[in-house]
Amino acid sequence: MTYQQNKQANGSVQKRKAYAPQFKFDRAVETIKNDNMSEVSRQYNVNVNVLSRWKEQLLERGSHIFETAPDQENKELKSKIAKLEQMVGKKEIELNLIKNFSDFYQSQNIP
Repeated sequence: MTYQQNKQANGSVQKRKAYAPQFKFDRAVETIKNDNMSEVSRQYNVNVNVLSRWKEQLLERGSHIFETAPDQENKELKSKIAKLEQMVGKKEIELNLIKNFSDFYQSQNIP
């Protein structure tokens, strides 16, 4: 039975719980410290699979916490430079088109 069919048959579907980022972080850290996911799951009434996902996300993305501000600024500036270079390239193409059209019309108007 698909989600839509289930929704139509039951009339309502349970909404997912929304957890605050700090709650997720705290539970993931607690899971790593205790190394007992089922205990944390029972204590906070959170599914073990959800805790496992939070733990994996923390382990994968945790290194970004220690990135320095200059690293982030560098990335932002490189992104801005790339955008500006694209804009300059487009303007050069537009300028060349205008010059070509101008030359073409001037050659047509010469008697």
